[in-house]
Amino acid sequence: MGALCLGAGLAGCASAPTPPQATPIADNAAPFLPSALFPGSADGFQAWHCQPANQHLIGADNGQTLRLWSLHGAWQLPRAVVADGARYQDGDISFWDRGERALVETPRGQLQCQQAGERKALTRAGNPGVMFKAEGREPSWQVTLAHDVPTLAIETATAPATHQPYMISVLDNQAGRVVLESADVEPFFRLRIDAGACFDKASGAPYPARVTLTYQGEQYSGCGQGIAP
Repeated sequence: MGALCLGAGLAGCASAPTPPQATPIADNAAPFLPSALFPGSADGFQAWHCQPANQHLIGADNGQTLRLWSLHGAWQLPRAVVADGARYQDGDISFWDRGERALVETPRGQLQCQQAGERKALTRAGNPGVMFKAEGREPSWQVTLAHDVPTLAIETATAPATHQPYMISVLDNQAGRVVLESADVEPFFRLRIDAGACFDKASGAPYPARVTLTYQGEQYSGCGQGIAP
């Protein structure tokens, strides 16, 4: 999970992304997805609304490391020694958690953040056999990726669940980006996953990935999360 920029307030901090390229799947096994799509060992996600840049951040804290997502990418910050609250820092970027409030410091200034909600992380126990889950609303849809083979299940409001094999057209670990496409000609689908702060349209629940599904001539958008064993 590389240090990617968190938008205008945290700009000038990312290295050039690795050029995307097609990736073969060895021995018909499911691919390893970028770590920026997962909560790590954290139990859940916290949503933060920050000013003056009007940024929306998501954090996942396991007590030693903070995974932090903005609308533009992801960071991973180790814990630093501090007398009050929990502070995480990587170079000139720091996140100081003081309960329901937090201070984000960058070379370009400060963000004052207010906690705006939280969500328990999806687990393999509650989602057996699933490596990644995404869903959206208006209209409703859901996609799950199997943990062992390159197969996904797609379900929409107008079509029952179907299981389809997929190919990887983009796998960029540094950017936290994955694009999967149908392995067969029909029915065509494309699933794009990008590490970045995402909020459920109805509940505002925080997720670490933005997801776009193209399927049966329609395009769907929503949020997702990687699910570790």
